[in-house]
Amino acid sequence: MNYWEIGPCVTVGKEHRNLYLDLEYHTCICALEVLPRAVIVIAHFCSLAISLKRTTFLTKLSLRIKLSLKILFRLRWSYLNVAGPHEMFLAVSFAVLQAFASGNQVTLGNPHDNKINAGATNFTKLFSSDLFAETGGKASWNGLTTFAASTPLRCFGADADEPYDVAVLGAPFDTATSYRPGARFGPNGIRQGGRRLGVGRINVPMKVKVSDYLNVVDCGDVPMVFVDNKVALRQLELSNAALLSKTGAKSYAGKSLAKDGKFHPRVLTLGGDHTITLPLLRGVAGVYGPVSVIHFDSHIDTWKPRSMVDDSPWLPGEEIPVTHGSYFYYAYQEGLLAPNNSNIHVGIRGALSSWDDYENDYEVGFVISHAWDIEEVGWKGIVKQIRDTVGDNPVYITLDIDVIDPGMAPATGTPEIGGFSTREIKKILQGLAGLKIVGADIVEVAPGYDTQDEITQIAAANIGWEILGLMAKAPLVV
Repeated sequence: MNYWEIGPCVTVGKEHRNLYLDLEYHTCICALEVLPRAVIVIAHFCSLAISLKRTTFLTKLSLRIKLSLKILFRLRWSYLNVAGPHEMFLAVSFAVLQAFASGNQVTLGNPHDNKINAGATNFTKLFSSDLFAETGGKASWNGLTTFAASTPLRCFGADADEPYDVAVLGAPFDTATSYRPGARFGPNGIRQGGRRLGVGRINVPMKVKVSDYLNVVDCGDVPMVFVDNKVALRQLELSNAALLSKTGAKSYAGKSLAKDGKFHPRVLTLGGDHTITLPLLRGVAGVYGPVSVIHFDSHIDTWKPRSMVDDSPWLPGEEIPVTHGSYFYYAYQEGLLAPNNSNIHVGIRGALSSWDDYENDYEVGFVISHAWDIEEVGWKGIVKQIRDTVGDNPVYITLDIDVIDPGMAPATGTPEIGGFSTREIKKILQGLAGLKIVGADIVEVAPGYDTQDEITQIAAANIGWEILGLMAKAPLVV
């Protein structure tokens, strides 16, 4: 290959025109094919602008030009016969650039002259910065991806005897959804969205640091089978019950809300489609009795199974499987919900099959706050209605990510336009401080439909962080 060498780090080749200017810490690499002169001029001035980082350059301009001319005269004129005017112009340009850079930053040298002794490297120092948390530490975004940098724990194995106050549990299940599947990937998606969060960081609006009050661990995912919904939901039910049955790491002054008088851990579950709420409610009801449910969703999810219609595919007497649209009906039938309509839907805006659906919903035990109510009463009015509904009961929060408008959270199975903004949902959740949250889940996050910047997963993770803040602010005492 015919080339000119201008100094030790700038090379212009005739067949392969690659230009390298290595400034040790600042590297400018420009790969150029045969370009018009105008493009080369633009590239030259862009590269020159990169190196002109300090105004002190301008005071030394004449010296740099003199130096560039010296470098130019180092060229062997015999090479001009094998290179065109473009190459000549480009060579001169980068000679000037080299001169400017060498006068301001560091002495140009061959990068291969620097020898690296890997055995003597302090990688903790190398990979750390005063601007960020220590690499590999609990407050860092790198390393194992747990929810909000919580402690990873093998809750069903080697670490089964370790105490904790809140267990984060993944439920990768989506085979009872009615439209778009993909929520089985939700648990890892939500963890990914929460890599910048931390249980050891201060939630400023809530004025709380979760780790000051709760020992939060991430138990990973329940390995739910994907060929039998009944078996998969049973796996989740048993796993959740096992976590709830333990004694929490902390105890509090006052009498526990639990029926046995003990302080038990709480579980934050990452779904998964909304069907998972049924086995989770069975677990909390076993510890605390019937609970008031705050249900954030665009759909009511209390539909009766339609087993008696003429065109039903199920034969007489066959069991109708639970889905993500009927689990609350089954929860009501099993006595898991608090009585006297002390349960509430928030953000409802989906279509109905019949007006009878609302009558059935009230019979199941819910009142409704529609998404459009926020236009009239604001987020404070929504909070007041929630608090008036649940009172002092133990509360379970279940949040379908489609309560948020799909413009801010598109990655879900059954999106509905006209939802809450992420700021509105945060304000509503923060307004619930003081309620006795015995458990929670975040469901219907399907990362495959998310944008490249993962806005749905980030929104879901931040919602989970807010829920942990609610748990931290209210111990489960009478």
